[in-house]
Amino acid sequence: WIDLLRILSLSITTPEQMIEKAKGETAYLPCKFTLSPEDQGPLDIEWLISPADNQKVDQVIILYSGDKIYDDYYPDLKGRVHFTSNDLKSGDASINVTNLQLSDIGTYQCKVKKAPGVANKKIQLVVLVKPSGTRCYVDGSEEIGSDFKLKCEPKEGSLPLQYEWQKLSDSQKMPTSWLAEMTLSVISVKNASSEYSGTYSCTVRNRVGSDQCLLRLNVVPPSNKAGLIAGAIIGTLLALVLIGLIIFCCHKKRREEKYEKEVHHDIREDVPPPKSRTSTARSYIGSNHSSLGSMSPSNMEGYSKTQYNQVPSEDFERTPQSPTLPPAKVAAPNLSRMGAIPVMIPAQSKDGSIV
Repeated sequence: WIDLLRILSLSITTPEQMIEKAKGETAYLPCKFTLSPEDQGPLDIEWLISPADNQKVDQVIILYSGDKIYDDYYPDLKGRVHFTSNDLKSGDASINVTNLQLSDIGTYQCKVKKAPGVANKKIQLVVLVKPSGTRCYVDGSEEIGSDFKLKCEPKEGSLPLQYEWQKLSDSQKMPTSWLAEMTLSVISVKNASSEYSGTYSCTVRNRVGSDQCLLRLNVVPPSNKAGLIAGAIIGTLLALVLIGLIIFCCHKKRREEKYEKEVHHDIREDVPPPKSRTSTARSYIGSNHSSLGSMSPSNMEGYSKTQYNQVPSEDFERTPQSPTLPPAKVAAPNLSRMGAIPVMIPAQSKDGSIV
């Protein structure tokens, strides 16, 4: 009876499974169920996620209840999760998760309830990153007899990654010494020869996609290193000489400018300052006044009044000489009035004796 009840009750026919999809793609998570005649209650469908980091509790991502759909429970999947069927009562509760991200990795659980029947199934979703941005290049000097490496590096891609090298030009035959490394990301080349020249491809694969890059290898004879070194030394010496000439010219120019400034300064110090016009005029007038002081009023008429106006012109820089005045003649009575004291001056004869 128990087995019969299980057969007749609600059940999910989709088996538990693991689904792998590439980042950015759409993941289809199936959930098909059947109902029994005894299941008469309302139909409820619920999808939950258990994040891969195990630090978050189970979260409802979409719900069907009372003939309505609710899909705004989980912020990380908002707008990216949808039921695939328009009639969920038909027995299809599958969902699509669009634009997959690495954060979508986890275990998804489908629960179907229709009283008294209840059933659930789990699906593990793995999101992988396709190889992309693959770069091929030569690490080392591409010269005959030298050692270098051929490298193939994808910018991103989920592990594990598989590599495959191929030669596309000439005989399309890979060197025998490289065969052991044809499935590695790096091929080590020893004692290179011109036969290694050609175009190579590297294909990177993982479980969700692949990417490819091309490499052109051109093995050439060794360059004249001695000539390059000599050229570098000569170029360095010429640069040093040019720098020295520039410094010498700048120093010489500065010395000439300094000398010109010093000579100009010395010439200006040798030039005497201009004489004061005011002091010249005052000395001239003062000398005239001293001459006039020795004259009596009666003799003042003989002195021209214009003499007072003979102030040196502004155009002359030398000190003007006092005009020569005629000897003043003062009468004896006037001398007495002026307080003069008579003095006897002895006369002297021609032979020098006093008279």
